[in-house]
Amino acid sequence: MSSVRSVEQVYKSIPTVEGAGVRLKRAFGFHQVPKLDPFLLLDDFHSARPADYLPGFPWHPHRGIETVSYVLEGRVEHGDSMGNKGSIESGDVQWMTAGSGIVHQEMPHGTADGNLWGFQLWTNLPASCKMMAPRYQEIQQQDIPEVVFKGGIRVKLICGHLEGVQGPVRDIVTNPEYLDVRIPAKVSWKHEVAEGHTVFAYVIEGQGQFGSLAAAPLGVDHVVVFGSGDSVAVTAGARGVRFLLISGKPLGEPVAWAGPIVMNTEAELQTAFEEYENGTFLGH
Repeated sequence: MSSVRSVEQVYKSIPTVEGAGVRLKRAFGFHQVPKLDPFLLLDDFHSARPADYLPGFPWHPHRGIETVSYVLEGRVEHGDSMGNKGSIESGDVQWMTAGSGIVHQEMPHGTADGNLWGFQLWTNLPASCKMMAPRYQEIQQQDIPEVVFKGGIRVKLICGHLEGVQGPVRDIVTNPEYLDVRIPAKVSWKHEVAEGHTVFAYVIEGQGQFGSLAAAPLGVDHVVVFGSGDSVAVTAGARGVRFLLISGKPLGEPVAWAGPIVMNTEAELQTAFEEYENGTFLGH
């Protein structure tokens, strides 16, 4: 018998400054660990003021995690220590597995009107994979399938399975699902999720009721953390609702986190930063 997940917790994103001075909204981060295991952080960068984002994220290291960049408007130019260069354009996704170590930079640019909008999700790697070889999965907008449901519901499928369709991002150890969901006004949608997986939604347009018709409607900038069950239910408000729906298998491992590096122990963290300082961080 299907069990609809109730809403266990709600967060609201808070303004913060990262990189060389990028103003963004943090949906969740360090202070919520391990509540959203295996997810560590979700940042929402949305601005029509170039001064908010042009400073960018100059060269910095990562180890032990995956970073997932999803750009809705504008673009993010990137380069890394392996010699890769490119640009994540509007509608594109980059799923970067930092693994044993990578040094990279990400420099945002707005549209002709100066608009920039996108998200970066950090997902943890288990101890057995923290020192795996770095890799990228770069997905262009046209390669992200959109599944259309009755009532005009539209779901972009970045990762996972939906109605017999598989998303383009594959072979991720935490078996995640990453959906961009649009539900028209007053329409309801029910979606099956894996038992035992962490599931959350982040509202990016409009408002909706999550988990129950009796629940208070939630709007933009809210993170909805679901409890246990095998499905989630959402009913859109009068203006419709758009949200990211993300789920993954919890790791249940200790988290030692400092800056852009996430390991299992403080000793591993210290080793990582010592290697970065002495030039032996890369090439494990």
